Amino acid sequence: MNLKVIPLNEKTQEEQQAVDALKADLRKEAHARRAVLSASFRKEAALAAAETFIAAVPVPFEQTISIYWAIRDELDCKPLLTHFMDDGHQVCLPVVMGADQPLEMRLWSPSEPLIPSGFNTLAPPASAAKVIPDIVVTPLLGFDAVGTRLGYGGGYYDRSLAYWPQKPLLVGYAFGVQEFDHLPRDTHDVPLDMVVTENGVRRFS
Repeated sequence: MNLKVIPLNEKTQEEQQAVDALKADLRKEAHARRAVLSASFRKEAALAAAETFIAAVPVPFEQTISIYWAIRDELDCKPLLTHFMDDGHQVCLPVVMGADQPLEMRLWSPSEPLIPSGFNTLAPPASAAKVIPDIVVTPLLGFDAVGTRLGYGGGYYDRSLAYWPQKPLLVGYAFGVQEFDHLPRDTHDVPLDMVVTENGVRRFS
């Protein structure tokens, strides 16, 4: 008799559809949590999170750090960007190149203006040097106590992390209200090493 061995992490089509539906509901919940935050709270949270990150995450000058350009109601990264740029660190910003492609990380020179790069973000021009970062500050919609990251569903960061030859330190950057008790994790979902919010830092590895 031939037996088919099914890996423990392999889901049936129905199970995967259920997970996808759950993630969609959780994304709506996360968006709703962020939407009610006041402008004054957002500003204070951005400053507090930047101070926490700078104190808790060592960034050697020989390493490159990727910081996203915040859009919509994401936690603002400008205080963090300003610190590392003013301090002379190597900073790159992510650029979406296509639906099935990894992110392109472009090194930002202080003398270069940022240009629109899709999704209402800004990034260095296409002529900027392309790098693979050592530290990645990633946006997210939700996180849980074991470092599961709930993204926007495009898979850009997970795809990039699988493509790069070495996994960088992955730091989630979010408001404290974006924490969930438990989030579903697919096999391709790369967990966070830590998360920084206005309330402090959580380390998972």
